[in-house]
Amino acid sequence: MFEIGNSLREARYRQGLELSDVELATKIRSRYLQALEEESFDALPAQTYVKGFLRTYADYLGLDGQLYVDEYNSRYSVGEDEPREPVVARRSSTVHQRHRRLERRGVLLGLAGIAIVSAFFIAAFKYGSGNDNNPPIPNLGATTTSKTTAPTRTRHHKRAAAPAKLRFFVVATRGNCWMDVRNYSSSGRTLYTGTLQYHQWQRFVARRLWINFGSPSSVEAAINGRRVTLPGGGHPVMVLVSPQGVSLSPATS
Repeated sequence: MFEIGNSLREARYRQGLELSDVELATKIRSRYLQALEEESFDALPAQTYVKGFLRTYADYLGLDGQLYVDEYNSRYSVGEDEPREPVVARRSSTVHQRHRRLERRGVLLGLAGIAIVSAFFIAAFKYGSGNDNNPPIPNLGATTTSKTTAPTRTRHHKRAAAPAKLRFFVVATRGNCWMDVRNYSSSGRTLYTGTLQYHQWQRFVARRLWINFGSPSSVEAAINGRRVTLPGGGHPVMVLVSPQGVSLSPATS
């Protein structure tokens, strides 16, 4: 269990973003973003909007949107999705028709925003490794030439694909957990050493990570937005984290 609103706000502050910047990128209105940060979920029209906006906002900040949706479901979901907008007295058929048009427009804008952000993150995961997926177009030869030249051999050198990067997200959901995080292996550069306090989280981007968990059962983790299970239960454990998943480090296996 962690504070949804505070963690969103802190992540936005760390990246130096204003609500207007997030609104421009996600197409979610600033007043709804502020309501998410203040956990004023009644300010949004319905649970469907809360979950969709929550997932989109968290993913945009580089967090695990599914974790935030699950946390919201466990604490606030009431099992029904009735609109929470106040009911007003019927004035005229013209007013109702105008309201319906505005509601349909809002739904379409919300869906379009979610689709744009989803496409952005899919492209980021696909092309984020820095590979050049658009090789140069080979010269097929000119149709006319001014002089005759000897044929030349073209050597094609295949570029080695760079290893895929991973985005590792860990949050202390059940208690404190001491962590030692290093780049690639136990002898790599130290990225983080300390105690992850209850409700705190960390995010790492690398090709591979070596992590020593003091209490793996106290945290939840995800790789590239996909939740993973840490081995070891309540006992200290050292693991290797790669885009394929989590495995025991040779020192503990």
